[in-house]
Amino acid sequence: MTKTKKIAKTKKKKGMFDNLFKGIKIEVGKVKESAEDGGERVMDKVSKISGNVLKLKPSIKVSQILESYDKSAITIGALGGHSALDVCRGARKLGFRTVVVCQKGRESTYAKYYKTREDGRGIIDEIIMVDKFGDIVKKEVQEKLIALNTIFIHNRYFWVYCDFKKIEKDFKVPIFGTRTMVKLEERDVPKNQYYLLQKAGIRTPKIYDSSSKIDKLVIVKVSEAARGYERAFFFCNSPESYKQKSEEMLKAKTITAEALKKSVIEEYIVGAHVNFNYFYSTLTDELELMGTDTRRQTNLDGLLRLPADVQLDVLKYLKPKLIETGHIAVTTKESILEKIFDIGEKFVATCKKEHPPGIIGPFALQGAVSAGEGKEELVIFDVSMRIPGSPGTISTPYSGYLYHDSISYGERIAMEIKKAIDEGKLDIICT
Repeated sequence: MTKTKKIAKTKKKKGMFDNLFKGIKIEVGKVKESAEDGGERVMDKVSKISGNVLKLKPSIKVSQILESYDKSAITIGALGGHSALDVCRGARKLGFRTVVVCQKGRESTYAKYYKTREDGRGIIDEIIMVDKFGDIVKKEVQEKLIALNTIFIHNRYFWVYCDFKKIEKDFKVPIFGTRTMVKLEERDVPKNQYYLLQKAGIRTPKIYDSSSKIDKLVIVKVSEAARGYERAFFFCNSPESYKQKSEEMLKAKTITAEALKKSVIEEYIVGAHVNFNYFYSTLTDELELMGTDTRRQTNLDGLLRLPADVQLDVLKYLKPKLIETGHIAVTTKESILEKIFDIGEKFVATCKKEHPPGIIGPFALQGAVSAGEGKEELVIFDVSMRIPGSPGTISTPYSGYLYHDSISYGERIAMEIKKAIDEGKLDIICT
């Protein structure tokens, strides 16, 4: 595939939806089935104006929605967090309009600081305000997204704040990627990421099914009590240390007994932590390495910046936490690139077989480069079945080796959508 040419900064021809929502502020949480003053609902007015809104019914399929779309006026959308800015930047660069669904109180980034301006700056064309992110499945929200001919890019926020079943069955807006795969990131569902990694023959840390079997240093991955989507890691090396540390965390209410039962006890791998970020094109059947990065975690990173004697003193008063707060772009030795591509190819092939249609677009294998037994080995801890939350991958050279210039995930996604539109294959990349 050759790189899509960059669009010159000329005055863009207006699409049929360019002025559709100008001056209309829709707060979805307050929209009612019928207006108290007897007037029409805002979304009914929108439907009349656009003329191509496919009314949502349980029997309506995503393929029918795609058929109803004006392919010359596609909008790319995301939930307001995680990687929305990266997605919208790439979409605008390829000439698409953008829409972000924002939660009240968390909209300034998109509605103010990065909104599009008359002089061409900014990347967010439209926002839809909701009381909470989970409201994205409401009929009126979906109708507006469909009126904008939206292709939605799912991210971690989308699945953390929304109900899996509702997204899979009731969300009729076309999603770029395989919508039924992201739940496999969870550790308590059948045929999840561990199953897929094992089927693919990819080295993973040893998993202990009981704390009584712990015989080496392990990391216990248990959900936080305060924020279920974050994990409260702790380390131990024996059944006795597991009992002591888990009881301390239960007493401090950092974790719950229920979460501890669902926790994963995993061999701790000592190595250089690296996330391998890929893109698989179903249009060309090619795997690409978009970039490599590592995580910044609080309060661990702050502790590690302290001198060793100060660390010991500080640790008397607080416990290390591994809450992800950002990423750092890193590079890997050229000699291990074949290993990186090899595990990526194996994972793609396994997903096609075990969970068809398999991976579409972005995914990441997150782990470490270990030097066990005198050789470098890639060990994978986690899988992201969607766009990773690291816009810094563009700062690594790997996409540039293929496209001559490094490109972001948002741009690569937009390139794939544009190619699918040109070839009449949107149904292949959207589910």
